[in-house]
This record gives sequence, structure tokens and C-alpha cells, in this order.
Amino acid sequence: MKDLVLAITGASGSAYAIRLLQVLIEAGRQVHLVISPAGEQVLQHELGLSIDPRRFSIDQLLPTTAQETDSQPGQVAFHDYRDFSAGIASGSFRTDGMVICPCSMGTLAAVSQGLSQNLIQRAADVHLKERRKLVVVPRETPLGSIQLSNMKILADAGVVILPAMPGFYNQPQSINDLVDFVVSRICDQLGVPQDLTKRWGKPKN
Repeated sequence: MKDLVLAITGASGSAYAIRLLQVLIEAGRQVHLVISPAGEQVLQHELGLSIDPRRFSIDQLLPTTAQETDSQPGQVAFHDYRDFSAGIASGSFRTDGMVICPCSMGTLAAVSQGLSQNLIQRAADVHLKERRKLVVVPRETPLGSIQLSNMKILADAGVVILPAMPGFYNQPQSINDLVDFVVSRICDQLGVPQDLTKRWGKPKN
């Protein structure tokens, strides 16, 4: 299985993260999951999901329908956000990419300035220095000049800035369709095959 890092921080849009996690599992990826304390709060507030970092299990995040996917034991490795001994804190630990979804403006600022105050920031810094794929999914509006400047810094460093901005040309019929649009674009950047939405100019398979 190919290793990918998924970090969930304290911006609105936790539904994107949960759907992305499900799709990555279904695609057979090994997922290294890190959730910030603020991310845990947003998961509780928006989706009613309670996370116990000390006794984490995948069923704390995924509904029953998602658990029916063919996940393998150990396919999701949960790392405490303070644990700098985790493999993903080192460039010697190979991955195929990292996504911060959703990405708070605080995390965005920290990564743009090269801070490594927790495992999420350190793992992002590792992906930058190792020239690996790093995708950030900011969800904030409106955007101020400082936030835009931080995004420009990251974009210049090769980071993919993928705002949670669903498209409407595929005529979404539900919130799930809007979520799938953003998740599909994230997967495209990570090289994960998916068929979540109709692509422009092509019928949905």
C-alpha cells in the first residue's frame, strides 16, 4: 500500500476530511492520520464525532457504511499530534504525499513560515524539504492580505493550494455531491484513482 499523510485541523469542513479518508481507504492507501485538538473540536461540532486520541479506533471517524469497505488491519495509522517520534516526522520515512484537509489559517501560517511546533507542521515541513506532494485545503472567507500572502509563499514553494470551493457545473443534487467534488480534486492531486464526480466534457462512468 502507498503511504499518504492526512492531517485534519481546526477549520470548518470536516466532512471533506472524513469523505477523503473513506476514499483513500477504498483505494487501498496506507493512511497516516493526525488530528489537531481544534480539529477534534470541529469534528464534534459539525459531525458529532468524538475522538479519543489515547484509544483511537477507525470507527470513531467512519460511519457503519464506510466500515463496510475492504480496509485492512493497520491501514489507518493514527499519530498523536505531539508525537515527534512518529515516522512521518522524518524525511527518511517515505510517503507519496500529504494533505491538510481542512487547513486552518493558523496551520497555513505555521507551515508557510517553516514552524514545526507539532507533528502536523513538522510532517508538512518534511514534505516541503523532500520535494514531495503537499496539498492544503483552506476553508475560510473572506481572505485577508496576510492569509493570501501565506498562500503565495506556499504556492511558490510548490504546495498545491486547493481551496474547498466546490463546482456547480456537474449540477450537484446534495451536500454529498459538493463534498465529493472537492475530494475528487484532492485525489487527483495525490494520484489516487476515483470516479466521484462527472468530469468536464465526459459522462460519469
